Amino acid sequence: MLSRVAERIYWMGRYMERCENAARLINVNTKLLLDLPRGVSVGWGTLVEIMGLDDYFSRDTQNADERSVMRFMLADTHNPSSLLTSMANARENARITREIMPSEVYELINDTYWYLNDYASGAVARRERHLLLEAVIQRVQQFTGMLAGCMSQNDAYSFIRLGRNLERADMTSRIVDVGASRILPKAVEDNSANEPYSNILWMSVLRSLSGYQMYRQHVLDRVNAEDVVMFLFQDPLFPRAVEHCLSELTDCFAKLPNSDQALHEVAALRRQLKGADFAALMDSGLHDYIDTVQSEIAAIHQAIAATWFLPQVQVSA
Repeated sequence: MLSRVAERIYWMGRYMERCENAARLINVNTKLLLDLPRGVSVGWGTLVEIMGLDDYFSRDTQNADERSVMRFMLADTHNPSSLLTSMANARENARITREIMPSEVYELINDTYWYLNDYASGAVARRERHLLLEAVIQRVQQFTGMLAGCMSQNDAYSFIRLGRNLERADMTSRIVDVGASRILPKAVEDNSANEPYSNILWMSVLRSLSGYQMYRQHVLDRVNAEDVVMFLFQDPLFPRAVEHCLSELTDCFAKLPNSDQALHEVAALRRQLKGADFAALMDSGLHDYIDTVQSEIAAIHQAIAATWFLPQVQVSA
């Protein structure tokens, strides 16, 4: 397989997964508005910070209210991680490599792009937003199912899986960060009893990842912060847990040539996760720990790019 083809389909997998997880991230905040008691505030600027998009957002406005943030996250073509931009990038990568995947897959991506192009800018209101986000999540899951059911399980499929699972691990850590480090402390500031709000928040985080029932089956206890964080980072069976995503990467690397460096990076992060004391981290330092995990995920991406993709050409100014 040509390097440029491998890179295109790897990024197609990442952009499609980014769309689904950005939709889930927005749902965390939106559902919390409905679940938390009146008077408990939720900061919309948190979504921009978690996605690392502060510089892009602040170029146009400093007013991080619900309407401005939603317009920026859903349909702003100057935001490199908005739903519309991510789907446009996925569509472009799929268009160039469409001959190696079932035609129905490209048609689905193309149809989803035009759906977002037509409706994303008008989905700032909550009802329309909910319908749009649910549609995006369902279409990306349909994309994943069509690939699993209709595409040959060859190297091309492995690169799509690499992109999907690396993006999923990164975004699961970001969604946990939304709850643990950003929203909960802000919500508790104005309320002396934080336990009810903590439970509501972690239930919302689990539901945003479609993991509530799996958590209850696995943990066999009420929803609490420590168990939820351990479940979403260390569970080997839940598909959106970071550990499961890393095991998928290991499986993909084993099927590809010259994967020693990438395997080394994944193994190091898995050992780090296995040895993490989340009970202690919940008291202090979870946000910094999640930053470390995200840096390690970025290192895995660098190993993938250095091994299989064309080197970046440096152009002097």
